[in-house]
Amino acid sequence: MLSRLRILKCVLGILVGLGVIKSAWADWAIDMPPGVTTLSEEIHDLHILIFVICCVIAVGVFAVMIYSIVAFRKDKHPVPATFEHSTKAEIVWTAIPFLILIGMAIPSAESVMKIEDASNPDMTVKVTGYQWKWQYEYLDNGVSFFSNISDSSYAAARLNSGIDAFDVEHYLRDVDNPLVVPVNKKIRILLTASDVIHSWWVPELYVKKDAIPGFINETWFQIETPGTYRGQCTELCGRGHGFMPIVVVAKTEDEYTAWVEEQGGAQAAVLAAAPAAAPTVAPAAVETATTTEEPAQDWNLDELMTRGESLYNTHCGMACHQLDGKGIPPTFPALAGSPVATGDVAEHISISLNGRPGTAMVGFGAILTDVDLASIVTYQRNAWGNDTGDVVTPEDIQAAR
Repeated sequence: MLSRLRILKCVLGILVGLGVIKSAWADWAIDMPPGVTTLSEEIHDLHILIFVICCVIAVGVFAVMIYSIVAFRKDKHPVPATFEHSTKAEIVWTAIPFLILIGMAIPSAESVMKIEDASNPDMTVKVTGYQWKWQYEYLDNGVSFFSNISDSSYAAARLNSGIDAFDVEHYLRDVDNPLVVPVNKKIRILLTASDVIHSWWVPELYVKKDAIPGFINETWFQIETPGTYRGQCTELCGRGHGFMPIVVVAKTEDEYTAWVEEQGGAQAAVLAAAPAAAPTVAPAAVETATTTEEPAQDWNLDELMTRGESLYNTHCGMACHQLDGKGIPPTFPALAGSPVATGDVAEHISISLNGRPGTAMVGFGAILTDVDLASIVTYQRNAWGNDTGDVVTPEDIQAAR
């Protein structure tokens, strides 16, 4: 039997769907969030239309059922009717649902066609999902970076951290590098993944699309209001699934142009008066590292350790081997005192580049530069008491590729 609270929720939902009490809709968090894109209002209105139609149908069907049960019960009509069917009734209950479906299908088809039409974008961003982070590549201006969960969120999520998650702003919903886009421009998103299926979802943008290894999916949005909009991966992509948030920052054109220049990218074609043709991306591009190599220089142990600690914490420590190198056995073995981190350097480099088949260890050769990998391997071989004294150089990584 339904509790009074659940009955009240159902009644409120029906009344809100009929437009009786709009405020309760938000209070009970039943409705879709208000959107900030050009299509969000249309999608939201379609959602309300379908919901209201379903509510009206449900009320009508249950009203007829209840009336029939009460008015034609056995004690009032002990002798049953003798008719078998009614042609008129069959025509009516076939025609009405047909007309309802047509009425729902026409606006739905129009909206779906608009959602799927990513042609003539002002700019294109390729989004690649990894366990457990996102890579954003701006195909129009050469900017590229990884987006990881923020250090504050991950630190609070660790077992026995002593940090109250309620004290962390945007806990599990903040990143180190958000996706930055301009307002009032059509942004085409090309989605793929390097390992397993992920799903890129930002509720206020009304965008949700799967990122599948070996395939390129596309979607688009055009944000009308500057601001920060948060989402997350909605595909169960592994134990770090809950540590894969999405943050989109929408800026004005001038602010976006300044941001591109700060990132070292070219003047974005997105700000041109006439939109440029959308570039095409082959699925094979997923396997290519896009991080630009740095000028050659001599790296010493201290420099590699400093750089390696930051890179290790971002790419290896947060969700896998842990910041203290103790790992999460058996899936993610400890690196502190491990045969890999204290044994043969060549094998350590090979595993870092190519991964280890049959395990959760993936290769970072297509993701990180030679300098990055040299820094991480050097750090792993000299941190947490390993103290091998080994200095792995970018040349060592390049030779092993």
